Amino acid sequence: MAKSKEQKKEILARIESSIKDSASTVFVHFTGVSVGEETEMRRTLKEHGLNYFVAKKTLIKRAFNSLSIKGDAPELEGEIAIAYGTDDPTAPAREIYTFVKKHKDKISIVGGIYEGSFKDQEGMNEIATIPPIEVLRGMFVNVINSPIAGFVRALDQIAQAKEN
Repeated sequence: MAKSKEQKKEILARIESSIKDSASTVFVHFTGVSVGEETEMRRTLKEHGLNYFVAKKTLIKRAFNSLSIKGDAPELEGEIAIAYGTDDPTAPAREIYTFVKKHKDKISIVGGIYEGSFKDQEGMNEIATIPPIEVLRGMFVNVINSPIAGFVRALDQIAQAKEN
Protein backbone atom coordinates (compact mmCIF):
# COMPACT_ATOMS: atom_id res chain seq x y z
CA MET A 1 0.00 0.00 0.00
CA ALA A 2 1.32 3.43 -0.92
CA LYS A 3 2.35 5.74 1.87
CA SER A 4 0.77 9.18 2.28
CA LYS A 5 2.83 12.35 2.00
CA GLU A 6 2.61 12.78 5.77
CA GLN A 7 3.95 9.27 6.37
CA LYS A 8 6.80 9.89 3.94
CA LYS A 9 7.67 13.15 5.72
CA GLU A 10 7.81 11.29 9.04
CA ILE A 11 10.04 8.57 7.57
CA LEU A 12 12.29 11.20 5.96
CA ALA A 13 12.60 13.03 9.29
CA ARG A 14 13.47 9.75 11.01
CA ILE A 15 16.15 8.96 8.43
CA GLU A 16 17.64 12.45 8.69
CA SER A 17 17.70 12.40 12.49
CA SER A 18 19.17 8.90 12.61
CA ILE A 19 21.99 9.94 10.29
CA LYS A 20 22.63 13.26 12.08
CA ASP A 21 22.47 11.89 15.63
CA SER A 22 24.28 8.59 15.14
CA ALA A 23 27.96 7.83 15.58
CA SER A 24 27.80 5.82 12.35
CA THR A 25 25.21 4.47 9.95
CA VAL A 26 25.30 1.23 7.96
CA PHE A 27 23.27 0.53 4.83
CA VAL A 28 22.22 -3.10 4.73
CA HIS A 29 21.00 -4.98 1.68
CA PHE A 30 18.76 -7.90 2.52
CA THR A 31 16.83 -10.40 0.47
CA GLY A 32 15.05 -13.59 1.39
CA VAL A 33 15.48 -13.04 5.13
CA SER A 34 12.91 -14.95 7.14
CA VAL A 35 10.85 -13.25 9.83
CA GLY A 36 12.66 -15.31 12.49
CA GLU A 37 16.09 -14.29 11.20
CA GLU A 38 15.13 -10.62 11.06
CA THR A 39 13.61 -10.78 14.53
CA GLU A 40 16.81 -12.34 15.86
CA MET A 41 18.88 -9.63 14.17
CA ARG A 42 16.68 -6.80 15.48
CA ARG A 43 16.78 -8.24 19.01
CA THR A 44 20.58 -8.57 18.96
CA LEU A 45 21.02 -5.05 17.60
CA LYS A 46 18.67 -3.65 20.25
CA GLU A 47 20.67 -5.46 23.00
CA HIS A 48 23.75 -3.57 21.77
CA GLY A 49 21.93 -0.21 21.77
CA LEU A 50 21.51 -0.11 18.01
CA ASN A 51 18.51 0.70 15.84
CA TYR A 52 17.46 -0.89 12.57
CA PHE A 53 14.70 0.03 10.15
CA VAL A 54 13.78 -0.44 6.52
CA ALA A 55 13.18 2.58 4.30
CA LYS A 56 12.60 3.37 0.66
CA LYS A 57 15.73 4.20 -1.29
CA THR A 58 14.21 7.38 -2.67
CA LEU A 59 13.62 8.68 0.86
CA ILE A 60 17.14 7.68 1.91
CA LYS A 61 18.61 9.51 -1.08
CA ARG A 62 16.45 12.56 -0.34
CA ALA A 63 17.83 12.55 3.21
CA PHE A 64 21.38 12.45 1.80
CA ASN A 65 20.64 15.54 -0.28
CA SER A 66 19.35 17.50 2.71
CA LEU A 67 22.38 16.64 4.89
CA SER A 68 25.96 17.70 4.27
CA ILE A 69 27.79 14.39 4.04
CA LYS A 70 31.23 14.28 2.46
CA GLY A 71 32.05 11.93 -0.41
CA ASP A 72 29.95 9.97 -2.85
CA ALA A 73 26.95 7.99 -1.65
CA PRO A 74 27.20 4.23 -2.21
CA GLU A 75 24.94 2.66 -4.80
CA LEU A 76 21.82 1.43 -3.02
CA GLU A 77 20.19 -1.48 -4.85
CA GLY A 78 17.51 -3.92 -3.76
CA GLU A 79 15.89 -3.80 -0.35
CA ILE A 80 17.78 -1.44 1.97
CA ALA A 81 17.72 -1.09 5.73
CA ILE A 82 19.58 1.33 7.97
CA ALA A 83 21.41 0.28 11.14
CA TYR A 84 22.74 2.97 13.44
CA GLY A 85 23.82 3.69 16.99
CA THR A 86 24.87 6.67 19.07
CA ASP A 87 27.57 5.30 21.39
CA ASP A 88 30.24 3.14 19.74
CA PRO A 89 30.89 4.26 16.15
CA THR A 90 32.02 0.78 15.07
CA ALA A 91 29.15 -1.14 16.68
CA PRO A 92 26.55 -0.91 13.87
CA ALA A 93 28.98 -2.21 11.25
CA ARG A 94 30.40 -4.86 13.60
CA GLU A 95 27.02 -6.23 14.65
CA ILE A 96 25.61 -6.29 11.11
CA TYR A 97 28.84 -7.95 9.96
CA THR A 98 28.20 -10.87 12.35
CA PHE A 99 24.90 -11.47 10.56
CA VAL A 100 26.56 -11.05 7.16
CA LYS A 101 28.94 -13.90 8.07
CA LYS A 102 26.02 -16.01 9.28
CA HIS A 103 23.69 -15.30 6.32
CA LYS A 104 26.07 -14.49 3.42
CA ASP A 105 23.51 -15.06 0.70
CA LYS A 106 20.79 -12.99 2.38
CA ILE A 107 22.41 -9.97 4.07
CA SER A 108 25.25 -7.69 2.99
CA ILE A 109 26.69 -4.31 3.89
CA VAL A 110 26.52 -1.96 0.89
CA GLY A 111 28.08 1.08 2.54
CA GLY A 112 27.50 3.58 5.25
CA ILE A 113 28.34 6.88 6.89
CA TYR A 114 31.29 7.05 9.27
CA GLU A 115 32.69 10.24 10.80
CA GLY A 116 30.54 12.43 8.55
CA SER A 117 31.53 10.90 5.23
CA PHE A 118 30.23 8.16 2.99
CA LYS A 119 32.05 4.84 2.99
CA ASP A 120 31.71 2.11 0.41
CA GLN A 121 31.17 -1.57 1.12
CA GLU A 122 34.87 -2.28 1.53
CA GLY A 123 35.36 0.65 3.92
CA MET A 124 32.43 -0.37 6.12
CA ASN A 125 33.60 -4.00 6.18
CA GLU A 126 37.01 -2.79 7.41
CA ILE A 127 35.33 -0.74 10.13
CA ALA A 128 33.28 -3.82 11.06
CA THR A 129 36.45 -5.73 11.93
CA ILE A 130 37.62 -3.14 14.49
CA PRO A 131 37.27 -4.64 17.97
CA PRO A 132 34.89 -3.06 20.51
CA ILE A 133 36.19 -0.13 22.56
CA GLU A 134 36.57 -2.25 25.71
CA VAL A 135 38.83 -4.69 23.85
CA LEU A 136 40.86 -1.81 22.40
CA ARG A 137 41.33 -0.36 25.87
CA GLY A 138 42.52 -3.74 27.15
CA MET A 139 44.96 -4.01 24.26
CA PHE A 140 46.26 -0.50 25.02
CA VAL A 141 46.79 -1.35 28.69
CA ASN A 142 48.64 -4.50 27.66
CA VAL A 143 50.93 -2.49 25.36
CA ILE A 144 51.71 -0.04 28.15
CA ASN A 145 52.16 -2.79 30.76
CA SER A 146 54.39 -5.01 28.61
CA PRO A 147 57.66 -3.00 28.96
CA ILE A 148 57.08 -2.62 32.70
CA ALA A 149 56.56 -6.35 33.11
CA GLY A 150 59.72 -7.04 31.10
CA PHE A 151 61.70 -4.66 33.30
CA VAL A 152 60.41 -6.37 36.45
CA ARG A 153 61.41 -9.80 35.07
CA ALA A 154 64.88 -8.48 34.27
CA LEU A 155 65.28 -7.08 37.79
CA ASP A 156 64.13 -10.42 39.20
CA GLN A 157 66.72 -12.28 37.12
CA ILE A 158 69.44 -9.91 38.35
CA ALA A 159 68.35 -10.43 41.97
CA GLN A 160 68.40 -14.19 41.54
CA ALA A 161 71.85 -14.05 39.96
CA LYS A 162 73.22 -12.05 42.92
CA GLU A 163 71.76 -14.58 45.39
CA ASN A 164 73.67 -17.45 43.75
